Amino acid sequence: MIPLSLHEVAAVTGGRVFPAGSGDVLVRTAVVTDSREADPGSLYVARQGEHADGHDFVAGAAERGAVAALTDREVSELPCVVTPDVQQAFADLGREVVDRCTAAGGLRIIGITGSSGKTSTKDLMAQVVAGLGETVAPIASYNSEVGVPLTVCRLVESTAYLVAEMGASGVGHIEYLTRIAPPSIGVVLNVGTAHLGEFGSRQAIADTKAELVRALPADGLAVLNADDAVVAAMAEKTSARVLLVGTGPDAQVRAEDIRVDARGRAGFRLLLPGAEPQDVQLRLHGPHHVGNALSVAAVAQELGMEAPEIARALGEAGPVSRWRMEVHELPGGITLVNDAYNANPDSMRAALRSLASMRGTGRTFAVVGEMRELGEDSAAEHRAVGELAAQLGIDAVVTVGPGALPVAEGFESAGATRPGGPGAVFRTEDADAARTLLEQELGEGDVALLKSSRDSGLRLLGDAIVEAAEASD
Repeated sequence: MIPLSLHEVAAVTGGRVFPAGSGDVLVRTAVVTDSREADPGSLYVARQGEHADGHDFVAGAAERGAVAALTDREVSELPCVVTPDVQQAFADLGREVVDRCTAAGGLRIIGITGSSGKTSTKDLMAQVVAGLGETVAPIASYNSEVGVPLTVCRLVESTAYLVAEMGASGVGHIEYLTRIAPPSIGVVLNVGTAHLGEFGSRQAIADTKAELVRALPADGLAVLNADDAVVAAMAEKTSARVLLVGTGPDAQVRAEDIRVDARGRAGFRLLLPGAEPQDVQLRLHGPHHVGNALSVAAVAQELGMEAPEIARALGEAGPVSRWRMEVHELPGGITLVNDAYNANPDSMRAALRSLASMRGTGRTFAVVGEMRELGEDSAAEHRAVGELAAQLGIDAVVTVGPGALPVAEGFESAGATRPGGPGAVFRTEDADAARTLLEQELGEGDVALLKSSRDSGLRLLGDAIVEAAEASD
């Protein structure tokens, strides 16, 4: 965090300092929106949330050492900067930190968006780019109007690179985020059907993702997925230079000779412009990480990293954020894959393909909960997931909750064409019932995948199974 006085915060946000004599109070450690995360020297942002008013927690922030608050009204517990719009003031403060760091050391900002894979790519990008200089990246999935300013407020003058994950649940959201953290490099991974119920159409999703490349300067770089035709077409929507990545002949950064080991970890031959081919072996589980790695390689080369170092860094990078293809080897020879941080049709398909590639000596179980925010296409998308599980030869599908029931229908309807004949179908009411079932059914050599939207709770089911297994070991 760059130290800022309350006078400076007020000047940036258009607010006023209260009490009047507290303008010299110095914010010197962090900016937080959760009072429980306040520490000595921090600034607490009292946002109005969906379920709570942040102003009710100013006293708690003060108890933990916060020296000031950003508020929409005067408060007695802390000196504050009062502004009519706390969220906009928060965004303005984040942009001020970015501008100061850019002026001080030439900060480069890499923006990443896509319907799926943003957080995994962000984690991979941050680990690789850190080899070139001091790097800041979001914690977990801090990719919203709250997460992006929280992340940029962690910048210091010596920060060389900011990896900014940019999500959206509506038109204009990414454009808003690029005004807080203006990227010089933009990465678009894919365009799927996440939040389809809110966007209304896949084209609306594509238009929103394209807001990232529209924001790039003429001397910037757009890294686009050549294997996704909708993403590749965004080359016409940016004034920046375009670099295509993928597995096909149109890709300038390309993966060839892709292979997947028994635990779903991909290796491939990396082709970069003007460089000798490099062999890459990823530690991350899931063949879909090949595309993520190509985007990272393209950015790393743009920033000056040599091809051998890129290949080495990709191979050394490991998982960072929770509940994303977490692989746990449990007692009794059982493998549990917890990929239940979130889900949409595209990430669900990627997870199922990963499960199919991880087949051991036993059976494969797809434990799936509801994918949220799909609108009127929800039932059809869930049925399609079940059909794909059957086509991939998954041995058993366990649905969790009523919203996932169409997955079982799709799995059963496609069972006649399933390799090896029909698979097993289990319908459970909730996560507790699913846990009981899995404890009864899983045996040596079995691999179970947990996948659902965040609010369906399967990530916590996975944690509970692992904790119970560790306690009994």
